[in-house]
Amino acid sequence: MMQHGKHIAIYGKGGIGKSTTTSNISAALADAGYKVIQIGCDPKSDSTNTLRGNTYLPTVLDSLRGGSKVRLSDISARGFKGVLCIESGGPVPGVGCAGRGINAAVNLLQELKLFEEFEPDFVLYDVLGDVVCGGFAVPIRDGITDRAYVVSSSDFMAIYAANNLFKAISKYAPTGGARLGGIIGNGLSAGYSKNIINDFAQKTGTKAVAYVPRSLVVSQSELYGKTVLETNPASEHAAMYRSLAKYIAETDDLSVPNPLDVTELRDWARNWGDNIYLQAESTPNDGAL
Repeated sequence: MMQHGKHIAIYGKGGIGKSTTTSNISAALADAGYKVIQIGCDPKSDSTNTLRGNTYLPTVLDSLRGGSKVRLSDISARGFKGVLCIESGGPVPGVGCAGRGINAAVNLLQELKLFEEFEPDFVLYDVLGDVVCGGFAVPIRDGITDRAYVVSSSDFMAIYAANNLFKAISKYAPTGGARLGGIIGNGLSAGYSKNIINDFAQKTGTKAVAYVPRSLVVSQSELYGKTVLETNPASEHAAMYRSLAKYIAETDDLSVPNPLDVTELRDWARNWGDNIYLQAESTPNDGAL
């Protein structure tokens, strides 16, 4: 597939702040002068909400189900700083596979020659990462993207989802699949959170590329239906997102992770369970308001 710009997949467990992070990265890239497309690959179809003030946007799958010829204007909207927003959508609840929306969206966008005509500098795919099944693996498996980042907190289930993504990357990278750009630590509130993420990265041969503490600034922006870059551009968190976007834009340091097997991961978690009170007492809280 002919690529126009850098195509980047951002994965993460549901509710971990993946869409918030992706949208703020898109906003920061656009604010720096880049042409950006963000494609939401979550059946909830809410990836690009904060770029568009929470307005309704018809999804690719809903439009295809309508039966008539779909135009780009039917399924896209310009958001903050001109980010082009698209939502792949999902099946009717209880019917079909949620991951197939990604395939349908990518195929339609190629037919519409979106990437040739828009000529983006960056295309960000915001992908649900709880279960990296065949559908949700499409962006990292089929040459659509060449790199992926994972958003994770220090909670075990978020780490578990990240480790599953690492398994998928390590399987497909040797045959042309995406490689890992790194871990984006998000929603960190306790001082030891960063240590847990760093230790997991070290164990899997990966690295953390950003640490974003839990913040009222982020919560307030979401309630407004906007990104932090729009509501509070001078905030510390806006600076964090700008720094992360700059790293993603300028760095080509990619790797193939070494995921832990299930027993190793549970043993690792149990060791942290033994040490977490010691860590909490010795590490100052780095949460932010």
